[in-house]
Amino acid sequence: MRTIHRKCLGSLLGGAGLGWAACFTPAAAQQGPVDLTATAQTAKPDAAPPAATASAPAPQAAKTSAPAPATASTAPAATFQPAPPPLAYWTLADAKALLAAIKAIGAEGLAPADYEPAKLAAQIAKGEGADLDTMASRLFVWLAEDLRDGRTPMPARVQWFAVDPDQDLHPNSQLLAQATETHDIPGVLASLAPTHPDYALLRDMLPKAKEPRQIAMIKANMDRWRWLGRDLGLQYLIINVPEQELRLTVNNKIIRTYRAIVGKPGKTATPQLAEQVKNVVFNPTWTVPQSIVVGEGLGKRLIASPASAKRQGYVATKSADGTITVVQQPGATNSLGKMKLDMPNEHAIYIHDTPNRNLFALPARALSHGCIRAERATELAMTMAILGADLPPETAVEYNLSGKYTKVPMTKPWAVYVTYFTVARDVTGLMRSFADIYGRDAPVIASFGKPRELHTDQRKSTEAIIKLDNPL
Repeated sequence: MRTIHRKCLGSLLGGAGLGWAACFTPAAAQQGPVDLTATAQTAKPDAAPPAATASAPAPQAAKTSAPAPATASTAPAATFQPAPPPLAYWTLADAKALLAAIKAIGAEGLAPADYEPAKLAAQIAKGEGADLDTMASRLFVWLAEDLRDGRTPMPARVQWFAVDPDQDLHPNSQLLAQATETHDIPGVLASLAPTHPDYALLRDMLPKAKEPRQIAMIKANMDRWRWLGRDLGLQYLIINVPEQELRLTVNNKIIRTYRAIVGKPGKTATPQLAEQVKNVVFNPTWTVPQSIVVGEGLGKRLIASPASAKRQGYVATKSADGTITVVQQPGATNSLGKMKLDMPNEHAIYIHDTPNRNLFALPARALSHGCIRAERATELAMTMAILGADLPPETAVEYNLSGKYTKVPMTKPWAVYVTYFTVARDVTGLMRSFADIYGRDAPVIASFGKPRELHTDQRKSTEAIIKLDNPL
C-alpha cells in the first residue's frame, strides 16, 4: 500500500468581478494539484463484477468506432396548468411595500412592468378591501415565482431536466402568508435569491452594462441561477458546459477546478441535470454497445479468437440465443479510463476518465456523446471517495493503483449540477462570457422580450430523452 501526506484541501478559489471591461477576458490556465484530506473509517467497496456484465452506458470508445443509432424516449403529451392563486389580507402599508419592491425589481434582472405597478398603485389609492387583496396577492405570487423559479417559461429552457425543489420547499401560499403576517414584504422576496456567489456578481454587473446584448446576457444568466435550487448544498460538483469546466465545491467555495469534455452540439449535447453521485468506481469495466459488437462485427471476431480478445483486454461471451456480449476490462486502454462517477439518471449521463487525455489541452472540448470526461480524473475520484465515503487517503490510492474494478458507495449526499451559463466566473475568479456552444441563449433572451407567462406545474423539459450507446 502506498501512502500520501494528509494535508488540507487546496486553497479556495474565488474573487470578485472587476467590472464589465474585465469580464470578457480569456480564461487562465489550470492551477496546481489538489491535496487530499484524511478522514474516518474505510467505506466498504462493492465486490468486482463478473468479467462480462452490463455496465452503465459508456461515454467514450475508440476513435475508429462508427456512430451508433440513438434511442429516444419521448414523454407523452401533457397539459400543464397554472395553480389557483392563494389569497391574503393586505394592509395599505404592505401593499405599498409590494409596489416599492416591484418598482425596484429591475436590480434583479426582472421587468417591473410584468407586475402591473400602475394597476397596483391605482388599487392602493382606492383603499383596503377585497379588490386590493386579490390584486396584491396575485402580483406578489407572480413576483415570488419569478424570483424563486425563474421567469423563463419551461419551453424556452432547452434540454432542462434539473428539477428545482424550491417551489416544494417554499410554496406560494406559505410565502404569501409569511409576507403578510410578518409585514416584511421585501424580506420575504429577498430570501428567494440564489445563494451562489455568481448570482450576486451578475447582479452587481447589471447596472454597469451598457450594450443591450450584454444586458440581455446578464439577465438570462441571472435567471438560470433561479432555475436551480436556491441552496445547492454543502458540497457538490458543478459543470458549466459552455466553459467546459468542472468544479469541486464546498460551502459555495471552489476547492478545485478540472477541465471537462462535454457533448458535441446536436443530438449529443449534454443536457442540464441535477443528480447525486452514488458510487465512485475505480478501474471500471465498459460494456461495448451492440452497435459495435454487431454493427462492426467485433463480437464475432473476438468469439472466434479468444487469444486476440484477451490481448485486447476484452471478455466476449455468447448466450444461448446467440447474443454476444463484450466487456472491456480495466486497463490503460479502457474507454472509461481509470474511474467513473455513478450518478443515476434517465439520460445515462455520468462523469468519467479517458485514455485520450491529450484532448484536455484543446480550447474547444465539446467532443463527447453527452457524458462528461474530467481532467485529472483519478485525483477527482480519490477526493470524492475521501470526502463522500470517509475513505482513508491511503485506501483511495490503493484502490486506484490496484488495477481492479472497485466500487465505493457514497455515504454522504453529493450533488452534481450540469449547468449552462454563458456569463460566469472563470478559473481565475473573474466574470466573463463563454461561447453559446448549443445556441441556448436565444430562446431565453427572446422570452424576456415577451409578456410574462403564467407559471404552470411543468417542472422540466418535455423534449425526447436521447440515450446514445456509442460513446466517442
